[in-house]
Amino acid sequence: MIRYALLCEQEHDFEGWFGASADFDDQQARGLVECPVCGSKAVRKAIMAPALVGTKRTSRDLQAQAQNRTMMMEAMGRIRRHVEENFDDVGDAFASEARAIHEGRSEDRGIYGQASPAEVRDLLEDGVPVAPLPPEPPKKAKLN
Repeated sequence: MIRYALLCEQEHDFEGWFGASADFDDQQARGLVECPVCGSKAVRKAIMAPALVGTKRTSRDLQAQAQNRTMMMEAMGRIRRHVEENFDDVGDAFASEARAIHEGRSEDRGIYGQASPAEVRDLLEDGVPVAPLPPEPPKKAKLN
């Protein structure tokens, strides 16, 4: 993960996390990066000092990293389970159902399902609040 300090055209500063350095450029080009304060999509990387880390890692450092990773995976799993247990799975009708709820044509409720990147972009551009569901945690048998 790469953390960038970001600024919008109104000079609101915030952070963004991306899987790889090219992800920011790709997401910005598709209109997916926006200021959480004002919603502006005119966002740029701010100048920031690099975080330099020494090459020596102690067993305590590695243990803390593993513990943090485990805690994050558990938290994401709890979020996913909560959604699956309490929201309606609308499958590949997610985009149309989310839009219908937003426009008041369908019952206001929590839903989850699948949508293409283009459908998600259209929903976001139209002000329909959507967010990705955390991935399923890996099966214990598949872990090292």
